[in-house]
Amino acid sequence: MYFAAQRKQSIYEQLGGDEGIRALVKEFYDIVEQDEDASELHLLHLQGAGVAHSREEQFNYLCGFFGGPQYYVMKHRHARLKEIHAHVPIGPQMRDLWLQCMAKAIDRRGIGAELASVLMRHFTTAAESSRNMD
Repeated sequence: MYFAAQRKQSIYEQLGGDEGIRALVKEFYDIVEQDEDASELHLLHLQGAGVAHSREEQFNYLCGFFGGPQYYVMKHRHARLKEIHAHVPIGPQMRDLWLQCMAKAIDRRGIGAELASVLMRHFTTAAESSRNMD
């Protein structure tokens, strides 16, 4: 008798698919908009296309980034973070502030420690690859 190999769940699936990613993105941008400590990050978003635009684009990006539907690539034909953020001044301070807000969002969503650690490793790599200033 043959047994199907146990397929490891993608991070997208572990987060709850579209619904879970959307909830994480909502929490993140609620923090960006409301947390006094995130005011510089909020102002940076307001200088661009705005927070509503960023909420949707981050959702689209993260779905594919974590192994789900490639909404961002379908819309923009690529998912290169350096190009996506070329117009945004991102130095170490802004990178770290973004990561702090995301860590806070992960915590507020009640994501378990093991998955939270995996997420933050991925986010740290992504945030560093988006940095375009010293």
